[in-house]
Amino acid sequence: QLQASGGGLVQAGGSLRLSCATSKRTFSRFFGAWFRQAPGKEREFVAAINWNAGYTYYSDSVKGRFTISRDNAKNTMYLEMNSLKPEDTAVYYCAAGASIILSNIRSPHAYNYWGQGTLVTVSS
Repeated sequence: QLQASGGGLVQAGGSLRLSCATSKRTFSRFFGAWFRQAPGKEREFVAAINWNAGYTYYSDSVKGRFTISRDNAKNTMYLEMNSLKPEDTAVYYCAAGASIILSNIRSPHAYNYWGQGTLVTVSS
């Protein structure tokens, strides 16, 4: 029910903007997040945002470089990625959940809905 897009190949230091769109009319009430999974690694938390964009949360590895945002009028969530590094290479997934406890926002198991993933490749 979520559609992620915007991935691609970029050189180190470059930028990309990922989008996550949904037709789900209740998206505006959901907690949103981005996760990523590199080859051979577990899915890891990247960033999260509460329903009205009043609060955002980031992993230490992307803090200061990535920005999560949302436009509830468009049922879309975004991930602006700047100063990209080769270690940011991964498939990026968007996720949404109706009842998220703050202590669980970094766990993929807390989210009910997932996008199909979009590949981000950062070359050195």
